[in-house]
Order: sequence, then structure tokens, then C-alpha cells
Amino acid sequence: MKTAEPVFFNRDLSWLDFNARVLEEALRRDLPVLERLKFLTIVSSNFDEFFMVRVAAIKQAAKRGLPQDPAGLNPEKQLQEISSKVRNIIERQHDCLNQEVFPALADAGLELVHPGSYNVFQKKYLENLFLQEIFPALTPLRFEPEGPMPSIGNLKIYVAFLLKKEDAPRDEEPCISIVQVPTSIDRIVWLPDEQDGKARWTFLDDVVHTFGDMLFSGYSVQERMIFKITRDADFSVDEKRDEDFIEAMEEVLIDREHSRVVRMVYNSRGNRVTEILSARMNLSKEDLYEVKGPIDVRTLAELVSVRGFDELKEKSRKNFLPLDVAGDEPLWNRISQADLMLHFPYHSFDPVVRFFQDAAADPQVVSIKAALYRTSGDSPIVKALERAALSGKQVTAMVELKARFDEGRNISWANRLERAGVIVVYGLARLKVHAKVALIIRRESSGVKRYVHLSTGNYNDKTAKTYGDICIFTTQPDIASDVSLLFNMITGYSVINDTKKLVIAPMAMKSKLISLIDREAWRATRENPGKIIAKMNSLGDTDVIKALYRASQAGVKISLNVRGICMLVPGVPGLSENIQVISIVDHYLEHSRIFYFSNGGAGEYYLSSADWMTRNLERRVELMFPVLHEDVIAQVSHILECYFKDNSQARVLHRDGTWTHRKPGRGEDPFTAQGYFYQKVKEMTGNSWAPKQEFIVRRTPPMQEKM
Repeated sequence: MKTAEPVFFNRDLSWLDFNARVLEEALRRDLPVLERLKFLTIVSSNFDEFFMVRVAAIKQAAKRGLPQDPAGLNPEKQLQEISSKVRNIIERQHDCLNQEVFPALADAGLELVHPGSYNVFQKKYLENLFLQEIFPALTPLRFEPEGPMPSIGNLKIYVAFLLKKEDAPRDEEPCISIVQVPTSIDRIVWLPDEQDGKARWTFLDDVVHTFGDMLFSGYSVQERMIFKITRDADFSVDEKRDEDFIEAMEEVLIDREHSRVVRMVYNSRGNRVTEILSARMNLSKEDLYEVKGPIDVRTLAELVSVRGFDELKEKSRKNFLPLDVAGDEPLWNRISQADLMLHFPYHSFDPVVRFFQDAAADPQVVSIKAALYRTSGDSPIVKALERAALSGKQVTAMVELKARFDEGRNISWANRLERAGVIVVYGLARLKVHAKVALIIRRESSGVKRYVHLSTGNYNDKTAKTYGDICIFTTQPDIASDVSLLFNMITGYSVINDTKKLVIAPMAMKSKLISLIDREAWRATRENPGKIIAKMNSLGDTDVIKALYRASQAGVKISLNVRGICMLVPGVPGLSENIQVISIVDHYLEHSRIFYFSNGGAGEYYLSSADWMTRNLERRVELMFPVLHEDVIAQVSHILECYFKDNSQARVLHRDGTWTHRKPGRGEDPFTAQGYFYQKVKEMTGNSWAPKQEFIVRRTPPMQEKM
């Protein structure tokens, strides 16, 4: 068979296809209506970040005249196709919202009332509310045809009013004033109870839109328009400013509020306002997105969590404590016996928090080191690190200030940790530290012992309830030694020439992955063709993809589970006919990275913080770590197998770029990987679940071993 030339899907169009798959979940009428609304909000949230980063970058590439991407598209063509796909998704999203979700909510007693439907009582109530509570918080800004632009915040909602003096000549040009909808007031405005069993609500932006003319005494309103803009966030901190790096990062956050506009979303009542605003912001028609409905669907997440309508939501799923780590016994005893694996969000995140809390309280712990990429807003792990430092332990925290859109939170935590006496390292120049790793050094009767935590996901107790991730606790000496070398590299001047077990990017991970893939191709025979099974969030590095193509051409059977971006084209004769690609979108966000290589019968499993993207493999500090303990290997193997068994939430990628929903075959029972994991963990833990509201907070040191 003739060998085909490598081909690729476009990265950004592939990512938009992922959002189309998310939208498909919202279109499912068998799901509870607030679950459908959740998926609609995710699409909008994803688009906001996509335009701030990716579309902004492509616009810059178009200005610089950069060449075609690996898929053969130049920047201008990419922007055209992005615009077309986004408009299609937004139209379907709002059709679903307006024609299905809002009516279903109303039927269930949660009714949205539009301004045109306010009754006399509601209108009077909202008018009083506007005058007493909203009006004082509003600041109308003149929008002059020339001169400096008023400050328009990124992703904030505004109402624009086209005004004309009541006594002005007929030929006098109207003027524009814009009013920001206050972020300090809830966007969902609840209307008075009408004693009919329904809870009614409206949008704050619609209230400002309806009664905003009260702001402009002596003027008549000609047109009104609700809008929001998206600004360019694709610029980085000045890496040379080492001494005032935090200040440099804070300047980046400020600059995002004043950078160039890349998109305007609007709900228009007239064309004149749209023309004036878009012209002043240098936006083309391609940058304007008119919607028929709410401007910011993302903020409807507030409605998803409304109390009293549990029947409209997915049945609550608990997070379970493994039986062998439950109770008040310190984790050291369990981890010393054998490696421990947790599978989130089915397992509780509590043992990870306990790992740090025990270390903070235990007098035998002498040192704690952790790489923190993203944490929650009220992180119990960061609090534990503070307590450890205040108690005299040596604590080192790698706080990645360049974690996009979490920079402000990380700066705040870094300042707090430094005040507590923690040694804080603010990342590395020109590299993001994306690895998720912690090292605790404890003095025991047998000598100093190192306890390691490695994970595919962040140290974030909030997202651990909704993100699918895997972590491992271990005391294996080779891994502990490698982790020590990693922290020395991050905090000092050490150069890692070789590691025993860990694979670290950007030094070695890409070459290691390609060598593992090529090894499968080299060992492949007709009788034993070799096998690669991998699960990740994104696949976009062309060198890795070419290696996968080579392996496919050698007969290696390759199964890929890629949640989002996939630039690899499967099923091409002579190139990738031995590669299958699926994607699973379900209740939880799939986030774990799991890799298997058959290795001629001596199979190897790896977990990783890194996707197979160029940014992860070449521009970030990432970790890939082997699964070594037999029990954990069996668990990881079973998890990977279940993902490819899914016949209900999996979609299959075809060579033409389309995705089709996998369905149960004749005589085959429906199977969802996430549903199976939940039931399995529930059974294996004896239904021992962790309380939702609190983590275990230790007031006294944990039980100490006898010396």
C-alpha cells in the first residue's frame, strides 16, 4: 500500500468541534433542564477564553503575514472558518435556550419574565428597585465620536443608549452614552411572589435597559443595545523583570482591561449604535456577534445552583473516601505500606488535603515542597502550608504566576505565603511550571523518609469535585529522588541530566514519548502488532502525531481518547487506518492523562500532567510518571479499558472531521464510563462518603509512631 503524506486537522477548528460536542449535551431532552443549562454556560465560558487568547493570537498572525498552519490554512482563512463555526454554535445554543430550556424552566415553576411581558405589578416593583438600589450604582459614560474612548471593561455587560436632546434641531446628530451593568448586584433579579407557586425572575441588564432612560434627563432615547466586548489577553509578562515580577504580572492584569477589542456580542434594538461602537473599536462585521437572547449565558451558572429545584438537576453525586484512608489515622501509615491511587471526583479530595494538614501538624515532618499551579479561592492546602511555616517547618511553594486567568489569585496566595515565612518561587523564566507534585520529608525511626504526591490535576479542592483526574501517593525511593531533583531545578540552578523514573518536560518528555511510540513500531509484527492506548485532553504536536502515523503504518493498533483538540486525522489509508479516536463528554470534565504502551508484552503505564501539545512538551515544566505498583497498575488499566468501552457518551472521530455518537450495539447494554466509575467506587468504599462542606481540620498533631 502506498504511504500517504501526513495530514492534520486545524487546531482551533478542532477545539470548536469540542464545544459543539458540549452543546450536544445541552440539546439532550432526556437530561434535567438545569443540567442542560450547565452545558450551555460552559460553551459560553469556553468561547470567552477562546476569543481572548486564540482568536487574538490568530489576528496578530494575520497582521504579521505568518504562513499556513499544518492543516494548510492561512490566518485569514482560519478567522473566516472560526467565525462561521462560532456563529453556527451560538445560533444553536440560543435556540436551545430560548425555545427549550427557558420554557421548560417556566413549566417547572422557574419562569423568566422578559421586559415586554412585565405586568403592571412587576413593572412597578422593578421601577422602584431600579430607583432605590440600581440607579445609585450606575455611571453613564459619554461615548464621543472622536477623542479618547471611555473605559469599557473586558467581558462586562453594558447598555448603550442613543440619545437626542428633546429640544435639539432635527438635523443634529444624536449622541451615545454607555452604562455598565453593576457586577456588585446579582444578575438574576427575583420578582415578587404572586402566590401561584412560581418563582419568577428577570435579568439585571434588562432592568437597566428598560429603565435606563431615567439617567438622561432632557434627552429622549432613540435606540438601546446591550453588549459586551472581548479584549486581547494573548500577551505575556516581561520575563526580564525578575526583581519586580509580581508588579509586572499585576501590570499584565491591568493591561487586559485596556487591550485591543477582538469581539463584540450584542443584542440590538437598532443599527446606528452598533455601527458607531464597532467603528470606534475597529471591529469588522466578522467580529460582531448578534444574539437573540441573553448576552452572557456564562453568568446563568448562578441559576444552575439555585436552591429548591433539585428535581431540575442531575441527582447529587457524592465523593467517597477509600476505606483504607478513612478515619483519623495519619496517611503516612497507609502510604508506607504501598502506593495509593485516588480517582477524582469519585474519590474524595480529602486525603490530599489531609496529606498537607498532617504534614503541617506533625512534629516529625521537617520539610514540605509543593508546586501549585491553580488553587481554589479559599484553598485549605495553602492554609496548611501557612500553618506549617508558622510552626517552624521549612516550606517551599512554587506558585505559578503565569497560570492564565488565575494570576490575580496566585499573586494573593503568594503574598500570604511569604508573610507566613514560606519560601516562594514564582515560576521559571519563559516556562510555565504545570507539574502537579508535592514532597514531604519526615524524620522517622528508620531515618528520613520522603512522601510524594503526583497528580494529573491541580491542587484545587473545588474543581476536584467535577474534574476527572488521577493521583498517586508513593514513597518509592527512585521517584522521591527524582522529585527532589525537580524541586532543586525549579528553585536553584540544578540541571537535570537524567532521572530514574520521572520524565520531565521540556527536557525529555517529547523525545521519550516519540521513542516509546517508535519502539512499538519497531517491535510490531503481524502476529504481535503492538498497541498504544492513550487518554488526554488535547493532541496537537505534529512531531508526536507523525510518530503515531509511523506506528500505524507499521501495523500498531492505536486507540486515542482525546477530549478536546485533535489535529490527528484517523482512518486515512496508508497513514492512519490503524488509529481510532474517541472523545467523551459527560457530567464531569475529563481531565486525566493516561498512556499505555504494550512494549512487546511487558506493558508500561504512565500518568501525566501534560497533554500531547507543543506548549506542554516544549514550553512547560511537566511530569510524566510511571505506574509501578501492581494494584495501581490493575486499577489504571481497568480505568483506561472502561473509557473505550463507553457506548453512550463517546463520540467517534472520522477522517472527514465529523464526529458521530457511539450507540450500544444489538444486544449490548448501555455503558457510560463515568457512571460505572461512580457506582464502582461507591461499592468498593462501602458507601463511606466525605461530607460536602468541610475537610478534616486537625486541631492536634496526628497519631505519632513509636520511636
